[in-house]
Formats: sequence, C-alpha cells, structure tokens
Amino acid sequence: MVVRGMGAVGRAILAPMSGVTDVGMREAAYRFGVGLAVSEMVASDHFVAGDEEARLRAERTSRGRYVVQLAGCQAHWMGEAARLAEAQGADLVDINMGCPAKRVTGGWAGSALMRDLDHATALIRAVVAATSRPVSVKMRLGWDVGSIVAPELARRAEAEGAALIVVHGRTRAQFYDGRADWSAVRAVRQATSLPLVVNGDCAGAGDARAMVEASGADAVMVGRACVGAPWLAGEIDAALRGAPAPARTPSDEAEAARGHVLSLVARMGERRGLRHARKHLAAYSAKSGAPAALREAIVREEDATRALALLDRAFVGVEAAAA
Repeated sequence: MVVRGMGAVGRAILAPMSGVTDVGMREAAYRFGVGLAVSEMVASDHFVAGDEEARLRAERTSRGRYVVQLAGCQAHWMGEAARLAEAQGADLVDINMGCPAKRVTGGWAGSALMRDLDHATALIRAVVAATSRPVSVKMRLGWDVGSIVAPELARRAEAEGAALIVVHGRTRAQFYDGRADWSAVRAVRQATSLPLVVNGDCAGAGDARAMVEASGADAVMVGRACVGAPWLAGEIDAALRGAPAPARTPSDEAEAARGHVLSLVARMGERRGLRHARKHLAAYSAKSGAPAALREAIVREEDATRALALLDRAFVGVEAAAA
C-alpha cells in the first residue's frame, strides 16, 4: 500500500489500542516487520499542555514509522496537537473518529463525531491545515445501523486532503459485539480513491485475505490478536504481500517480550511499569503456552527482575518442548 507523502507502508497496521499499544509494543511489532504501528489514542488538549500520560502515549519508537493518533472535538486543539506531533517527528497523524468508549463519546470525540459530519469535517480540515505530514482518519461504519455514514465521511475526508482512511466494520452501537462486517466497508471503497484499510476481528493471515477480498481494501489493521503476539502483524503483512514470514523462534519472542516490559519499567518506574505491564505479561505467558501456575506467578510478581525471569521460563519451556 502506498500512502501519499510516505511511500510504501506495507499491508498490515498495528491498531491503536488505549492502554495497550505503548512504545514497547510498537517497537516489538516493528521488529517483526509490521508496516505501521499507531500510538495509543492521545487527547489533543492534554498533549499540547504537556501532560505526562499523553507524552508517554505518544512516545516515538526507535524504529519504523512514527504514527500519532489524536482524539478531540475542538479544531483548535486538534490543530495544535498535529503541529506538536510533526515537531516531534511524526510521519503520519491519525484522527480518531472510531473509539466507542463512553468516556470519549460523552465528550463528543471518537465515534460520536460520526453523528455530526459537518463538525467531523471541520476537525479534519484543521488537522490537515496544521501539518505538512499525511493525515489519516480512523472511523467506524457509523453510530448505529440507521446511520451508516462512513462512505460520506470518507468522501469528505478525501476532499479536505486526508491521505488514508481506516474503517472498523462495526457501528458504535455494537462496541465489540458480534462480528465485524468487512463487506460493509466496500461502500467506503466505492466512495473514495484514497488508500483504504479495513479493521475488525483480524486473527491471522486467513482473516486478512478474507477482509481484503470482502471490502476491497488495500490493507488490514490488526488489534486485539496482537496482544501477547506483536509479531503477528508482521506475519500478516508478509502474507498479504506474498513474502516469507519473518523468521522467529521462542527465544526471539522472549527477547521481544522482555524488551517490551523493560521499556515500561524504564519509563514508568518499577511499580507503575509492572502494573501497566500485567495485561501484557498475562498475554505473553498465555500465548507462550506456559502452565497456569507459571502464568499466575508471572502476573502476580512485583519485582521486575523476578517477573522477567519467570517470563523467560515460560518461553524456554516452549523452546525445549519444540527441540
């Protein structure tokens, strides 16, 4: 997939997931060949104000393209945040118009913007005007089944100068229930000539191929399936490009997991970093196939050195079994 102002970016993207796609996870995904990895959702006004949490969410990786996702409902702050993201080296600025969380939609951000297309368009215009970097817009199909407005919003985004569209195949009313409707995204494909990414329920290369076929999209975005397996997005990217999957051993996985956890501890301190890492530790240990007792010990450990030693044991056990 080629994005104006960036060139080729591969055919799989690691989705922005609040509290999940921290810099360590994005680093791991880039290590295993993903095309793009998007930051956690960053509140535009907090980012501009220098809020520590917003800064951590938007932190730049040491490898791969740097993509910052901004959320907000005020054109001024969205524009200022886009300027700041560019000043910090962002290669792409993404606008969140898809988050279904009540704390986000209650402030008329995220997918709530799909209920007011004029306002959504004004935000896109402000961000495009504020940065020389390409701008993408991530959306859902609409607010509910009675208001499927993604095709119209995509048309407007293209007219305002956006460079990329991402569509999650659910409405906001669905949250994450049921199955994403990949075929419904085809209406967006017919509405815009921009590169199009389809999102929702991608668990592997087979799903990715089906998603592209059903939607007509150029690429896929992978989210929850990558938690505990950040290498998955790179595998999917290779599969869609017809390339060999990046070589990977349990030792490689263990090293990536260790680096991820260490990055959190280094940035947040041991106690806070390990607390934040628990979801990742649980996912890594579960996907390694470690016994239940070892998985529980890893998640409960409050000392970083011991937690990492236990995590190593989980992956070493898998490697020994495969030998």
